[in-house]
Amino acid sequence: MKEEVQRSVFDHMSKKGIENFVGVPDSTLKHFVDQGLKKKRVMITTREEEAIGIATGMSLSGSPSLVFMQNAGFANSLSTITSLVQMYQIPIIFLIGWRGYLKNDAPEHAKIGAIQPKLISTLGLEAKILTDDNWKENCDWAINKIRRGKFCALVIRREFVD
Repeated sequence: MKEEVQRSVFDHMSKKGIENFVGVPDSTLKHFVDQGLKKKRVMITTREEEAIGIATGMSLSGSPSLVFMQNAGFANSLSTITSLVQMYQIPIIFLIGWRGYLKNDAPEHAKIGAIQPKLISTLGLEAKILTDDNWKENCDWAINKIRRGKFCALVIRREFVD
């Protein structure tokens, strides 16, 4: 996803009422996170489960929240998602950077990248993939979900190798 689009995603979500952006930085989401840091609207955590816990508290107090993370971190936090977010229907948007989407990504991302769509599906987590062309429509979809008390995910494919 282009840099200016990632920055627009952050600004759009912020303007539409997302008050908290909490998570573990991911290079796939680097421009999104950087935009939030510039606006002093991002809270960095050391683990995804920590971010989910903080966002849960904020969401339960009526402050809409988004949790950002890499897909490996998403996999690490499955228990927190199933036993907290899903069980208690916490309205949170997960923004997930999809490492291992490209075949030539770093080898440690190959397996989790290959199972990412199936993992989200198995959880019963409604999700949309953000692209340069559909980001606004899909961000609005996610915002409407949490306004109705639902959780959901937005995924950004990693389309570069470093």
